[in-house]
Amino acid sequence: MKITGVRTILYEIPLARPLGDANSPAGRRRSAQVAVFVDSDEGLAGCALASPGAQPHIHSLVNNLLVGRDPRGVRGLWKVMVDFAFKGGNRGIIGDAISAIDVALWDLKAKANNEPLWKTLGASTRRVKAYASGIDMPLSDAELRAFYESMARKGIAAGKLKVGLDREMDLRRLQIMHDALALSGKKPVLTIDANEYWSPKQAIRHVRFFEEHFDLTWVEEPARRWDYLGLRRVSRAIRAAVATGENLDEIGDFMPLIANEAVDIVEVGMGTGGITGALQVADLAYGFELPVAMMNSPANIMAHLAAVLPNHLMMEVVAAGREVGMSLVDNHIEDGWIVLGDAPGLGIAFDEEKLATLAVERPSPVAGPSPWGRRRGAGLYEVGPEEGEEEGE
Repeated sequence: MKITGVRTILYEIPLARPLGDANSPAGRRRSAQVAVFVDSDEGLAGCALASPGAQPHIHSLVNNLLVGRDPRGVRGLWKVMVDFAFKGGNRGIIGDAISAIDVALWDLKAKANNEPLWKTLGASTRRVKAYASGIDMPLSDAELRAFYESMARKGIAAGKLKVGLDREMDLRRLQIMHDALALSGKKPVLTIDANEYWSPKQAIRHVRFFEEHFDLTWVEEPARRWDYLGLRRVSRAIRAAVATGENLDEIGDFMPLIANEAVDIVEVGMGTGGITGALQVADLAYGFELPVAMMNSPANIMAHLAAVLPNHLMMEVVAAGREVGMSLVDNHIEDGWIVLGDAPGLGIAFDEEKLATLAVERPSPVAGPSPWGRRRGAGLYEVGPEEGEEEGE
């Protein structure tokens, strides 16, 4: 089997609800994605999703480095790409491109084996514990309640609330999430996510306030992603665990956090160098007896990797309608667990005719992951949710 080329389709879709956090409280209502198809001479294609900016780099990497190679040597091909990107590093847009190609190659390898990816990766179970994540800063109280109640009806008892702009509002919404998740019939597991909006001292003050009212399992990104001194200070000052890693690119980014006891729960996802890179980071965490939490992905495709990790805690489920354009999603949620199916590969298939109707030349300005970047005042002073991004944030 040989790689013959790569195809991509940039498309844009409306989301089922607005998604936003402390840096983008108005949220975004559209999402731009790139469907990736790595083709082989045996008629099989490996599929993945990528960020729009990675599209030209995906073509360059595949055409210049991978065409003519056997796609089943995935980890070796990952090394070829990472070595090629040596000067700039496996990060940023190049890192996104490598990640997407790597996921597509794993999909292709499992399809060549005629088995689901969780089996190719060596998992002995198809079940992955899930937690609900509304990315919910833009939601009204009623919308917030409706989302977490919908997750509770699927047996999910754990949830993650976006916080950071107004702690009285955050406290009220924590109660809403708690009560909604309690409808699962299980004890609610509460986590919060500040998306690097706070300084370490702000984080300690706010989290301690929340902990007077609720038992928090973790606080995510309470300070900057690289600030191992600040994150360690937060971890030692609160009862909750500190979770971070969502926005880190490769194993070297995690080493100072782990070595300096600045992270209690290591987060990995598609952006952590794809499946191969995320597996490396998860193995590093396992060596230090640290649990791993898998970040969200469209169609929950990264559950295939989560299923094989001995130190996996639970995986983020967003359920925001990002599967538009897919004709197959072979997994479902049952009693709080993502249950992976038996379809070969990732268990997804794109409807290319549908994608053609959604295709765009470039994404609209409001379809990025955080259209307005880091919010004004982050880490310095607090800007209330009523102050909108349209004013220059």
